[in-house]
Amino acid sequence: MKKIQDAQLYLQKMNADGWLIYDFHGNNELGRHFLEIPLHMISTRRFFYWIPAHGDPIKLVHAIEPNILDSCPGEKRLFLSWQSLRDQLRNLLKGAKRVAMEYSPDNMIPYVSRVDAGTVDLIRSFEIEVVSSGGFLPHFTAVISDEQGQSHIRAGRILERIVSEAWIMVGDHLKSGKTITDSAVQQKLISDFTRENLVSDSPPIVAVNSRCGDPHYANSSKNSIAIRKGDFLLIDIWAKENKPKSIYGDITHVAVAAERPTEKQKKIFNIVRRAQIAATELVVNRFAQKKELCGWEVDECARTVIREAGYGEFFIHRTGHNIGESVHGSGANMDNLEMHDVRPVLLSTCFSIEPGIYLPGEFGVRLEYDLYVHQDGRVEIVGGAQDEIVSIL
Repeated sequence: MKKIQDAQLYLQKMNADGWLIYDFHGNNELGRHFLEIPLHMISTRRFFYWIPAHGDPIKLVHAIEPNILDSCPGEKRLFLSWQSLRDQLRNLLKGAKRVAMEYSPDNMIPYVSRVDAGTVDLIRSFEIEVVSSGGFLPHFTAVISDEQGQSHIRAGRILERIVSEAWIMVGDHLKSGKTITDSAVQQKLISDFTRENLVSDSPPIVAVNSRCGDPHYANSSKNSIAIRKGDFLLIDIWAKENKPKSIYGDITHVAVAAERPTEKQKKIFNIVRRAQIAATELVVNRFAQKKELCGWEVDECARTVIREAGYGEFFIHRTGHNIGESVHGSGANMDNLEMHDVRPVLLSTCFSIEPGIYLPGEFGVRLEYDLYVHQDGRVEIVGGAQDEIVSIL
Protein backbone atom coordinates (compact mmCIF):
# COMPACT_ATOMS: atom_id res chain seq x y z
CA MET A 1 0.00 0.00 0.00
CA LYS A 2 1.51 3.29 -1.10
CA LYS A 3 -0.18 5.06 1.78
CA ILE A 4 1.94 3.04 4.22
CA GLN A 5 5.10 4.28 2.54
CA ASP A 6 3.71 7.82 2.70
CA ALA A 7 2.92 7.37 6.39
CA GLN A 8 6.47 6.20 7.02
CA LEU A 9 7.78 9.42 5.49
CA TYR A 10 5.67 11.45 7.91
CA LEU A 11 6.89 9.32 10.80
CA GLN A 12 10.49 9.90 9.80
CA LYS A 13 9.92 13.67 9.61
CA MET A 14 8.51 13.73 13.15
CA ASN A 15 11.25 11.44 14.49
CA ALA A 16 8.76 8.77 15.53
CA ASP A 17 9.74 5.11 15.53
CA GLY A 18 6.35 4.05 14.24
CA TRP A 19 2.58 4.39 14.18
CA LEU A 20 0.49 2.02 16.28
CA ILE A 21 -3.12 1.92 15.08
CA TYR A 22 -5.42 0.49 17.74
CA ASP A 23 -9.12 -0.31 17.57
CA PHE A 24 -11.73 -1.90 19.80
CA HIS A 25 -15.35 -2.29 18.71
CA GLY A 26 -14.83 0.30 15.97
CA ASN A 27 -13.85 3.11 18.35
CA ASN A 28 -11.00 4.28 16.08
CA GLU A 29 -12.89 5.43 13.01
CA LEU A 30 -9.84 7.31 11.75
CA GLY A 31 -7.56 4.30 11.95
CA ARG A 32 -10.12 2.06 10.29
CA HIS A 33 -10.51 4.63 7.52
CA PHE A 34 -6.77 4.58 6.88
CA LEU A 35 -6.74 0.78 6.86
CA GLU A 36 -9.76 0.73 4.51
CA ILE A 37 -11.64 -1.72 6.70
CA PRO A 38 -15.12 -2.09 5.14
CA LEU A 39 -18.01 -0.59 7.09
CA HIS A 40 -19.75 -3.96 7.21
CA MET A 41 -16.69 -5.59 8.81
CA ILE A 42 -17.60 -6.08 12.46
CA SER A 43 -14.91 -6.56 15.08
CA THR A 44 -15.47 -7.20 18.76
CA ARG A 45 -11.87 -7.76 19.84
CA ARG A 46 -8.88 -5.48 20.05
CA PHE A 47 -6.46 -5.27 17.18
CA PHE A 48 -3.22 -3.38 16.56
CA TYR A 49 -1.49 -2.49 13.32
CA TRP A 50 2.14 -1.47 13.66
CA ILE A 51 3.71 0.67 10.94
CA PRO A 52 7.39 1.15 11.75
CA ALA A 53 9.17 4.22 10.39
CA HIS A 54 11.36 1.74 8.53
CA GLY A 55 10.45 -1.79 7.56
CA ASP A 56 7.31 -3.84 7.07
CA PRO A 57 4.05 -3.51 9.02
CA ILE A 58 2.92 -6.11 11.55
CA LYS A 59 -0.66 -7.09 12.43
CA LEU A 60 -1.58 -8.12 15.95
CA VAL A 61 -5.07 -9.63 16.07
CA HIS A 62 -7.15 -11.79 18.39
CA ALA A 63 -7.34 -15.52 17.65
CA ILE A 64 -11.14 -15.29 17.44
CA GLU A 65 -10.95 -12.62 14.72
CA PRO A 66 -7.74 -13.48 12.89
CA ASN A 67 -8.87 -12.16 9.51
CA ILE A 68 -9.85 -8.59 10.43
CA LEU A 69 -6.69 -7.13 8.87
CA ASP A 70 -6.22 -9.58 6.01
CA SER A 71 -6.61 -6.79 3.46
CA CYS A 72 -3.56 -5.04 4.94
CA PRO A 73 0.05 -6.02 4.20
CA GLY A 74 2.37 -7.35 6.86
CA GLU A 75 3.09 -10.31 9.08
CA LYS A 76 0.18 -11.55 11.18
CA ARG A 77 0.61 -12.31 14.87
CA LEU A 78 -2.09 -13.70 17.16
CA PHE A 79 -2.92 -13.17 20.81
CA LEU A 80 -5.53 -14.88 22.96
CA SER A 81 -5.21 -13.98 26.64
CA TRP A 82 -4.61 -10.57 28.12
CA GLN A 83 -1.21 -11.80 29.22
CA SER A 84 -0.29 -12.82 25.70
CA LEU A 85 -1.49 -9.45 24.40
CA ARG A 86 0.93 -7.62 26.70
CA ASP A 87 3.79 -9.93 25.77
CA GLN A 88 3.07 -9.58 22.06
CA LEU A 89 2.86 -5.80 22.27
CA ARG A 90 6.11 -5.62 24.22
CA ASN A 91 7.86 -7.70 21.57
CA LEU A 92 6.18 -5.81 18.73
CA LEU A 93 7.42 -2.46 20.02
CA LYS A 94 10.84 -3.63 21.15
CA GLY A 95 13.38 -0.90 20.55
CA ALA A 96 10.78 1.80 19.90
CA LYS A 97 11.01 4.96 22.01
CA ARG A 98 8.50 7.28 20.32
CA VAL A 99 5.22 5.94 18.94
CA ALA A 100 2.37 7.82 17.24
CA MET A 101 -1.23 6.96 18.11
CA GLU A 102 -4.67 8.56 17.78
CA TYR A 103 -4.05 10.53 20.92
CA SER A 104 -4.18 14.27 21.66
CA PRO A 105 -2.15 15.70 24.56
CA ASP A 106 -4.53 17.12 27.18
CA ASN A 107 -7.34 16.07 24.80
CA MET A 108 -6.85 19.43 23.09
CA ILE A 109 -8.26 18.04 19.82
CA PRO A 110 -10.97 15.51 20.75
CA TYR A 111 -11.46 14.54 17.10
CA VAL A 112 -8.04 12.88 17.24
CA SER A 113 -8.45 11.21 20.66
CA ARG A 114 -9.65 7.75 19.69
CA VAL A 115 -7.37 5.72 21.95
CA ASP A 116 -8.50 5.29 25.56
CA ALA A 117 -6.27 6.39 28.45
CA GLY A 118 -5.75 2.82 29.65
CA THR A 119 -4.28 1.71 26.34
CA VAL A 120 -2.00 4.75 26.32
CA ASP A 121 -0.93 3.77 29.86
CA LEU A 122 -0.17 0.27 28.61
CA ILE A 123 2.09 1.52 25.82
CA ARG A 124 3.81 3.93 28.19
CA SER A 125 4.48 1.05 30.59
CA PHE A 126 6.96 -0.20 27.99
CA GLU A 127 8.93 3.04 28.52
CA ILE A 128 7.61 4.45 25.24
CA GLU A 129 6.59 8.05 24.61
CA VAL A 130 3.16 8.27 22.96
CA VAL A 131 2.80 11.17 20.53
CA SER A 132 -0.12 12.30 18.42
CA SER A 133 -0.77 11.11 14.87
CA GLY A 134 -3.00 14.17 14.40
CA GLY A 135 -0.41 16.12 12.48
CA PHE A 136 -0.27 13.69 9.57
CA LEU A 137 -3.48 11.66 9.80
CA PRO A 138 -5.65 14.21 7.90
CA HIS A 139 -3.50 13.60 4.83
CA PHE A 140 -5.18 10.20 4.70
CA THR A 141 -8.64 10.91 6.13
CA ALA A 142 -9.53 14.46 5.07
CA VAL A 143 -7.98 14.91 1.62
CA ILE A 144 -10.57 14.45 -1.13
CA SER A 145 -10.32 13.63 -4.84
CA ASP A 146 -11.05 16.11 -7.64
CA GLU A 147 -14.39 14.40 -8.32
CA GLN A 148 -15.32 14.60 -4.66
CA GLY A 149 -14.41 18.28 -4.74
CA GLN A 150 -16.73 18.79 -7.70
CA SER A 151 -19.53 17.04 -5.81
CA HIS A 152 -18.96 19.50 -2.98
CA ILE A 153 -19.18 22.45 -5.36
CA ARG A 154 -22.37 21.12 -6.96
CA ALA A 155 -23.98 20.58 -3.56
CA GLY A 156 -23.10 24.13 -2.50
CA ARG A 157 -24.64 25.62 -5.63
CA ILE A 158 -27.86 23.68 -5.15
CA LEU A 159 -28.10 24.66 -1.48
CA GLU A 160 -27.63 28.31 -2.38
CA ARG A 161 -30.48 28.10 -4.88
CA ILE A 162 -32.74 26.25 -2.44
CA VAL A 163 -32.28 28.96 0.19
CA SER A 164 -33.01 31.70 -2.35
CA GLU A 165 -36.23 29.91 -3.32
CA ALA A 166 -37.21 29.66 0.35
CA TRP A 167 -36.86 33.43 0.80
CA ILE A 168 -39.12 33.98 -2.22
CA MET A 169 -41.73 31.60 -0.82
CA VAL A 170 -41.79 33.38 2.54
CA GLY A 171 -42.03 36.75 0.85
CA ASP A 172 -44.89 35.64 -1.42
CA HIS A 173 -46.89 34.36 1.56
CA LEU A 174 -46.43 37.53 3.59
CA LYS A 175 -47.22 39.82 0.66
CA SER A 176 -50.48 37.97 0.02
CA GLY A 177 -51.44 37.87 3.70
CA LYS A 178 -51.05 34.09 4.01
CA THR A 179 -49.69 32.43 7.14
CA ILE A 180 -46.38 30.59 6.90
CA THR A 181 -44.47 28.96 9.76
CA ASP A 182 -40.82 28.18 10.31
CA SER A 183 -41.72 24.47 10.21
CA ALA A 184 -43.36 24.91 6.82
CA VAL A 185 -40.19 26.49 5.47
CA GLN A 186 -38.14 23.64 6.91
CA GLN A 187 -40.42 21.08 5.26
CA LYS A 188 -40.00 22.84 1.92
CA LEU A 189 -36.23 22.65 2.29
CA ILE A 190 -36.44 18.94 3.07
CA SER A 191 -38.69 18.32 0.06
CA ASP A 192 -36.19 20.24 -2.06
CA PHE A 193 -33.52 17.77 -0.94
CA THR A 194 -35.62 14.97 -2.43
CA ARG A 195 -36.24 16.95 -5.62
CA GLU A 196 -32.51 17.60 -6.07
CA ASN A 197 -31.46 14.08 -4.99
CA LEU A 198 -29.60 15.36 -1.95
CA VAL A 199 -29.26 13.65 1.42
CA SER A 200 -28.45 14.98 4.87
CA ASP A 201 -27.78 13.54 8.31
CA SER A 202 -30.30 15.89 9.93
CA PRO A 203 -32.89 18.54 9.00
CA PRO A 204 -31.94 22.13 8.19
CA ILE A 205 -32.47 24.94 10.68
CA VAL A 206 -34.99 27.72 10.13
CA ALA A 207 -34.68 30.23 12.96
CA VAL A 208 -36.72 33.38 13.62
CA ASN A 209 -35.74 36.45 15.68
CA SER A 210 -34.27 35.47 19.09
CA ARG A 211 -34.02 31.85 17.96
CA CYS A 212 -31.33 33.01 15.53
CA GLY A 213 -29.30 33.72 18.65
CA ASP A 214 -29.05 29.98 19.38
CA PRO A 215 -26.35 28.54 17.07
CA HIS A 216 -27.74 25.01 17.41
CA TYR A 217 -31.43 25.81 17.54
CA ALA A 218 -33.49 22.83 16.33
CA ASN A 219 -36.94 23.14 14.80
CA SER A 220 -39.76 20.87 15.93
CA SER A 221 -43.50 20.68 15.38
CA LYS A 222 -43.99 21.51 19.06
CA ASN A 223 -42.25 24.89 18.89
CA SER A 224 -43.32 26.02 15.43
CA ILE A 225 -44.19 29.71 15.07
CA ALA A 226 -45.61 31.90 12.34
CA ILE A 227 -43.24 34.18 10.45
CA ARG A 228 -44.45 37.76 10.55
CA LYS A 229 -43.52 40.97 8.82
CA GLY A 230 -40.43 42.49 10.39
CA ASP A 231 -39.00 39.16 11.57
CA PHE A 232 -35.29 38.36 11.25
CA LEU A 233 -34.63 34.94 9.67
CA LEU A 234 -31.72 32.52 9.48
CA ILE A 235 -31.43 29.31 7.44
CA ASP A 236 -28.61 26.86 8.15
CA ILE A 237 -28.63 24.02 5.63
CA TRP A 238 -26.27 21.15 4.80
CA ALA A 239 -26.55 18.22 2.39
CA LYS A 240 -24.66 16.21 -0.21
CA GLU A 241 -25.42 14.38 -3.43
CA ASN A 242 -27.01 10.99 -2.97
CA LYS A 243 -24.00 9.18 -4.40
CA PRO A 244 -21.13 7.23 -2.80
CA LYS A 245 -18.13 9.34 -1.71
CA SER A 246 -20.00 12.64 -2.14
CA ILE A 247 -18.95 15.62 -0.02
CA TYR A 248 -21.29 17.85 1.96
CA GLY A 249 -22.04 21.48 1.30
CA ASP A 250 -22.87 23.55 4.39
CA ILE A 251 -24.14 27.15 4.26
CA THR A 252 -26.00 29.70 6.40
CA HIS A 253 -27.77 32.78 5.07
CA VAL A 254 -29.90 35.46 6.75
CA ALA A 255 -32.85 37.60 5.67
CA VAL A 256 -35.40 40.02 7.05
CA ALA A 257 -39.13 39.88 6.41
CA ALA A 258 -39.23 43.58 5.66
CA GLU A 259 -38.35 46.08 2.96
CA ARG A 260 -35.04 46.74 4.66
CA PRO A 261 -33.16 45.63 7.79
CA THR A 262 -32.80 47.81 10.87
CA GLU A 263 -29.60 49.77 11.45
CA LYS A 264 -28.58 47.40 14.24
CA GLN A 265 -29.16 44.36 12.06
CA LYS A 266 -27.01 45.90 9.32
CA LYS A 267 -24.30 46.80 11.83
CA ILE A 268 -24.04 43.26 13.20
CA PHE A 269 -24.21 41.76 9.71
CA ASN A 270 -21.40 43.98 8.45
CA ILE A 271 -19.13 43.02 11.35
CA VAL A 272 -19.71 39.32 10.74
CA ARG A 273 -19.16 39.76 7.01
CA ARG A 274 -15.87 41.59 7.61
CA ALA A 275 -14.75 38.70 9.82
CA GLN A 276 -15.68 36.19 7.14
CA ILE A 277 -13.79 38.16 4.48
CA ALA A 278 -10.71 38.50 6.69
CA ALA A 279 -10.58 34.77 7.40
CA THR A 280 -11.06 33.98 3.72
CA GLU A 281 -8.31 36.36 2.64
CA LEU A 282 -5.93 34.77 5.14
CA VAL A 283 -6.57 31.33 3.63
CA VAL A 284 -6.25 32.61 0.05
CA ASN A 285 -3.03 34.52 0.74
CA ARG A 286 -1.34 31.80 2.73
CA PHE A 287 -1.91 29.19 0.03
CA ALA A 288 -0.84 31.66 -2.68
CA GLN A 289 2.40 32.09 -0.73
CA LYS A 290 2.68 28.32 -0.28
CA LYS A 291 3.11 28.75 3.46
CA GLU A 292 1.66 26.53 6.18
CA LEU A 293 -1.65 27.55 7.69
CA CYS A 294 -3.05 26.04 10.89
CA GLY A 295 -6.73 25.90 11.74
CA TRP A 296 -6.40 28.05 14.86
CA GLU A 297 -4.96 30.93 12.84
CA VAL A 298 -8.08 31.20 10.68
CA ASP A 299 -10.31 31.31 13.74
CA GLU A 300 -8.16 33.91 15.45
CA CYS A 301 -8.24 36.07 12.33
CA ALA A 302 -12.06 36.16 12.23
CA ARG A 303 -12.35 36.41 16.00
CA THR A 304 -10.05 39.44 16.12
CA VAL A 305 -12.35 41.38 13.78
CA ILE A 306 -15.39 40.67 15.95
CA ARG A 307 -13.51 41.26 19.19
CA GLU A 308 -12.19 44.63 18.05
CA ALA A 309 -15.73 45.63 17.05
CA GLY A 310 -16.77 45.05 20.67
CA TYR A 311 -18.74 41.83 20.22
CA GLY A 312 -16.17 39.17 21.08
CA GLU A 313 -18.25 37.73 23.92
CA PHE A 314 -21.11 37.08 21.48
CA PHE A 315 -19.05 34.96 19.08
CA ILE A 316 -19.50 31.70 20.94
CA HIS A 317 -18.32 28.99 18.53
CA ARG A 318 -15.39 28.26 16.26
CA THR A 319 -15.05 29.93 12.86
CA GLY A 320 -15.34 26.72 10.87
CA HIS A 321 -15.02 22.97 10.60
CA ASN A 322 -13.57 20.49 8.16
CA ILE A 323 -16.07 18.95 5.75
CA GLY A 324 -16.02 15.51 4.16
CA GLU A 325 -18.38 12.65 3.51
CA SER A 326 -19.72 13.65 6.93
CA VAL A 327 -20.66 17.29 7.41
CA HIS A 328 -18.09 17.48 10.20
CA GLY A 329 -14.95 15.93 8.78
CA SER A 330 -11.73 14.71 10.34
CA GLY A 331 -9.37 17.44 9.16
CA ALA A 332 -8.32 20.72 10.73
CA ASN A 333 -11.06 22.88 12.20
CA MET A 334 -10.88 26.66 12.15
CA ASP A 335 -10.78 26.79 15.92
CA ASN A 336 -8.89 28.67 18.60
CA LEU A 337 -11.85 28.85 21.01
CA GLU A 338 -13.16 25.38 21.80
CA MET A 339 -9.77 23.88 21.00
CA HIS A 340 -6.37 25.09 19.84
CA ASP A 341 -6.27 23.29 16.50
CA VAL A 342 -2.64 23.22 15.42
CA ARG A 343 -3.31 20.84 12.54
CA PRO A 344 -2.40 22.24 9.12
CA VAL A 345 -5.07 23.16 6.58
CA LEU A 346 -4.31 20.91 3.59
CA LEU A 347 -4.58 21.05 -0.15
CA SER A 348 -7.59 19.16 -1.55
CA THR A 349 -9.71 19.74 1.54
CA CYS A 350 -12.80 21.81 2.21
CA PHE A 351 -14.12 23.52 5.31
CA SER A 352 -16.65 26.09 6.43
CA ILE A 353 -16.05 29.74 7.26
CA GLU A 354 -18.93 30.74 9.53
CA PRO A 355 -18.33 33.54 12.03
CA GLY A 356 -21.33 34.76 14.00
CA ILE A 357 -22.61 37.23 16.57
CA TYR A 358 -25.50 36.11 18.78
CA LEU A 359 -27.42 38.67 20.83
CA PRO A 360 -29.57 36.91 23.48
CA GLY A 361 -33.23 37.82 23.31
CA GLU A 362 -32.77 39.77 20.07
CA PHE A 363 -31.29 38.02 17.01
CA GLY A 364 -28.13 36.42 15.72
CA VAL A 365 -26.18 36.64 12.49
CA ARG A 366 -24.12 33.76 11.16
CA LEU A 367 -22.69 33.86 7.65
CA GLU A 368 -21.45 30.54 6.35
CA TYR A 369 -19.95 29.39 3.11
CA ASP A 370 -17.34 26.76 2.39
CA LEU A 371 -13.81 27.04 1.08
CA TYR A 372 -12.45 24.33 -1.20
CA VAL A 373 -8.66 24.36 -1.55
CA HIS A 374 -7.80 22.82 -4.90
CA GLN A 375 -4.73 20.68 -5.40
CA ASP A 376 -2.96 23.64 -7.05
CA GLY A 377 -3.63 25.89 -4.04
CA ARG A 378 -6.49 27.82 -5.61
CA VAL A 379 -9.18 28.61 -3.03
CA GLU A 380 -12.80 28.55 -4.18
CA ILE A 381 -15.80 29.91 -2.27
CA VAL A 382 -18.63 27.36 -2.30
CA GLY A 383 -22.24 28.15 -1.44
CA GLY A 384 -22.28 31.83 -2.27
CA ALA A 385 -21.06 34.91 -0.42
CA GLN A 386 -23.78 37.08 1.10
CA ASP A 387 -22.86 40.79 1.02
CA GLU A 388 -26.08 42.16 2.51
CA ILE A 389 -29.12 40.98 4.41
CA VAL A 390 -31.77 39.73 2.01
CA SER A 391 -34.93 41.85 2.22
CA ILE A 392 -37.82 39.59 1.22
CA LEU A 393 -40.60 42.21 1.11
